[in-house]
Amino acid sequence: MYPIASHWLNYIDGAWVDSAQHLGVNNPGTAEPLAMIAQATVEDAERALLAARRCADSGELTRARPAQRVSLLLRIAEEIRAVADEGAWVLCQENGKSLSDARDEFIEAARYFEYYAGMADKIEGTSIPLGNGYMDFTVYDPMGVSAQIVPWNFPVSICARSLAPALAAGNAVVIKSPELSPLGMCVLVRAIVKAGLPQGAINLICGRGREVGAHLVSSAKVDQIVFTGSVPTGQSILRDAAANAIPSVMELGGKSAAIAFADVDRKQLLASVKNGIFFNAGQVCSAMSRLLVQREIYEDIVQAVVELAEGLSVGLGQDNPDLTPVVSAAQLAGIETLCRRAVDEGAVLATGGEAHSELAGHFMRPTVFRDVRADMCIAQEEVFGPVLAIIPFDSEEEAIAIANGTDFGLVAGVFTQDISRAMRCVRRLRAGQVFVNEWYAGGIETPFGGVGLSG
Repeated sequence: MYPIASHWLNYIDGAWVDSAQHLGVNNPGTAEPLAMIAQATVEDAERALLAARRCADSGELTRARPAQRVSLLLRIAEEIRAVADEGAWVLCQENGKSLSDARDEFIEAARYFEYYAGMADKIEGTSIPLGNGYMDFTVYDPMGVSAQIVPWNFPVSICARSLAPALAAGNAVVIKSPELSPLGMCVLVRAIVKAGLPQGAINLICGRGREVGAHLVSSAKVDQIVFTGSVPTGQSILRDAAANAIPSVMELGGKSAAIAFADVDRKQLLASVKNGIFFNAGQVCSAMSRLLVQREIYEDIVQAVVELAEGLSVGLGQDNPDLTPVVSAAQLAGIETLCRRAVDEGAVLATGGEAHSELAGHFMRPTVFRDVRADMCIAQEEVFGPVLAIIPFDSEEEAIAIANGTDFGLVAGVFTQDISRAMRCVRRLRAGQVFVNEWYAGGIETPFGGVGLSG
């Protein structure tokens, strides 16, 4: 257990700074106040942009030999690993996630810096032959100033995912942390700064998205936008970015489906269900929110999944239970609303469907719906909670059609012992990643992104 400061600051132009107003951060497990953080203003955002612009224009990160950026990123990784235990405690308390998962998030952040350190000295151009008397070659330059808006569900690792390559290429960055869970990112940035960076190379601000975030994405000082979050917010950012034609990387929502064929290894499938929809209380863009089961094994799998859900331990993150709270009261209310709509539309509630009323924090019961139709809201809309929709299918063709039948296309999964069928489905599923026999297979080395409304 580590003491958590009651007052946190923003990092702008090489210094930790306060603000006249503050945002409250609550503990989702107890629904009690945890700390306050300086609420960045539009003026703070502008100062951060000016600092990043000066740093980018100075070329301080790119004048040096690339090997120096390699060393810098490796030092950053070491500093992150050194604060992993402290940072995990902070992240666990502010976000609700399990302590072990919070620590894994800091270690993953360190791994991103180690991975991209290996690329920092390999950004190479090409030579193009045009004949005698001509020399034609290409070089890669950093984009300049990258504005990165980070979500609350995995703030530390998702921040590192875009920050590490940005610094590896010599960009300066302004990061907007999420209002709901900004503290772990302060620990992360404190470690990064300790490794030694040019002034202005990294700036961290926590403010209201509609004010501070909107200012960042509409600024002509920004050369790139990276956003992870909801579809409506992503669409709004893209509209603002269009005014200045700012290149944007969008990682939005998902409604990902796993297809379980009759020859599935059931133990393997249940392990993936537990991890796929109940990890981090289902607050994962690539969660297994739909499970498509071939009809001959449908009843057995439904029963096994319900038993799994009802057997999960539920509690505070520091106790490392199977199921932790969702991030806020508003998030919990939204999940319950979608569950009620599902019942109204005819989905059969097999277990859960409501909050844990006897627990003080924002706990949602692990929820399983069966006999779901592909056109129901619970099969089409992102719930972002521990809610699984199980849908029967008869043929491979039908399963592919159902899996592809949403506006999203982030990930998908196939569970079968038939390698030919698995590879056939992999090619036909509309998703950025397709898992075979293990949900969340892969690692930081694996490209991540989707199609359609997944970004």
